[in-house]
Amino acid sequence: MKYVLVTGGVISGVGKGIIASSLGTLLKSRGIRVTSIKIDPYINIDAGTFSPYEHGEVFVLDDGGEVDLDLGNYERFLDVTLTRDNNITTGKIYQQVISKERKGDYLGKTVQVVPHITNAIQDWVTRVAETPVDGNEKADVCIIELGGTIGDIEGMPFVEAFRQFQFRVKRENICCVHVSLIPQPKTTGEQKTKPTQSSVRELRGLGISPDIIVCRSVTPLSESVKEKISLFCHVDPEQVYCVHDVTSVFRVPLLLQSQGADDFLISRLQIDVSQNKNRPQGMTMASWAELADRHDRLLKEVCIVLVGKYTALSDSYTSVIKALQHASLAVNHRLDLKCIEAADLEPAMENENPQKYHEAWRELVGANGVIVPGGFGTRGTEGKILACKWARSKNIPFLGVCLGLQCAVIEFARSVLGWKDANSTELNPELSLESNSAVVVDMPEHTSGDMGGTMRLGKRKTVFRTDQSVIRKLYGNPDSVEERHRHRYEVNPRVVSKLEEKGMKFVGHSEDDKRMEIMELEGHPYFVGVQYHPEYISRPLKPSAPYLGLLLAASNQLQTYASRGYRASPRLSEDSEDGDRIIDASP
Repeated sequence: MKYVLVTGGVISGVGKGIIASSLGTLLKSRGIRVTSIKIDPYINIDAGTFSPYEHGEVFVLDDGGEVDLDLGNYERFLDVTLTRDNNITTGKIYQQVISKERKGDYLGKTVQVVPHITNAIQDWVTRVAETPVDGNEKADVCIIELGGTIGDIEGMPFVEAFRQFQFRVKRENICCVHVSLIPQPKTTGEQKTKPTQSSVRELRGLGISPDIIVCRSVTPLSESVKEKISLFCHVDPEQVYCVHDVTSVFRVPLLLQSQGADDFLISRLQIDVSQNKNRPQGMTMASWAELADRHDRLLKEVCIVLVGKYTALSDSYTSVIKALQHASLAVNHRLDLKCIEAADLEPAMENENPQKYHEAWRELVGANGVIVPGGFGTRGTEGKILACKWARSKNIPFLGVCLGLQCAVIEFARSVLGWKDANSTELNPELSLESNSAVVVDMPEHTSGDMGGTMRLGKRKTVFRTDQSVIRKLYGNPDSVEERHRHRYEVNPRVVSKLEEKGMKFVGHSEDDKRMEIMELEGHPYFVGVQYHPEYISRPLKPSAPYLGLLLAASNQLQTYASRGYRASPRLSEDSEDGDRIIDASP
């Protein structure tokens, strides 16, 4: 097994996840099987209890693992399916070690950070690296991203573990990549290397010497800056890579390839690629180049408004935004995404801050399509319900995800069925479960108490109940689909028949036929709600079906697409003027 360790310096959020994913993409394009591990030094067992403002979105895996959003990058870039064990936290490691200590596994020894914690980290890494993620064969290379910034006190046990790990696996089997920031003050415009020098010096002082330094910068690095970094950081100039700000993340693998990153990794890790010719590859670099070029040359725009509760931090909706981008590329339109705070749509905001209120409504009214994503708690839910009402009554293409579906059901019950008190028991715990007003209810198996891992999580099967379903046709007309879930509340089965009588059809149910999974509104261009989170398995060349439907409808292409039997047209040439046809989005 070969390992690539990716660390970060100067600031957090420097782009380690994208760099690690891009390096994996380069290797996979050469026929090398790749897996990945994300290490988060926080004490939380997993990301499930985080506020989106704290650490961005919670990404959910097939096995129900609630993990860091960077694992979403790995799955999208590498097109692999990871497990909860691919995300290591300090909490998981200490929980494991303390559990073993309680059982007496250490035979009365004093349990310490070194060697017990550091050994546990190394054992976890080697175990997960051997776990197949692509078919039944294990990977050739494991890419490990160490979260946080070198020098953080909470990350020290992990740095020490990898200092030791170099000797466990031998130097020829591990390559260290350090991602650092090159600031460029506007006053001088000069690219400053001192922060990177300090970061690398600290990393080397801890016993890890980087083989590659990836410099994040606003503009491309000058040769003199590369040479200066080389001189002070103990690497050849050819091992200093520049990843400057680019038009899209699709360009990052291409940028690294143009600087020889894949050839260096293969040489440094002594990987024999001569036997990989017949192996299935990931996306070819030609595919990445085509995606990047397509992203940059699109002229027509489609405006989608995201009505959310955590819009102050875009990372809160990373997978939703990526899924919208994938779908917009497939329909040959540039995505003009506007995020508005749901609470700004509520009448109370008109009195509190009229400017915010009118700006939010102006954005909503001008949208080609509306998406209401998931969330928890009461704040902003009435604003989401108002957005659902606008999209339904004005025939605006709409997609509701998880809480978005529930808000659409609440609005429909209030406006169409006349149940003025219709609500969710999450939002109004006083509702009687036997009344029609409780249109969204707590799942029977959910118990209050511990918050982590108590939801319906992971991949579940949804069975279609009718052939007359737009979503079913967008999926390719299967009998069922499997998607990832993360929710505690669901549509009350008691009120479904009354909703369906008025045109709100639940076309997809759970396998036991008790849970409402997919909703479509009769007589509407595209009004769809899903209880699951389809964004989690969207891929650049395989956009999620519900998101693709939203973008097709918002760009006035859904009818054309339907007339072709819900099949993509042949790939458009660069000089094509036919805006009614969509680019072939199949791999």
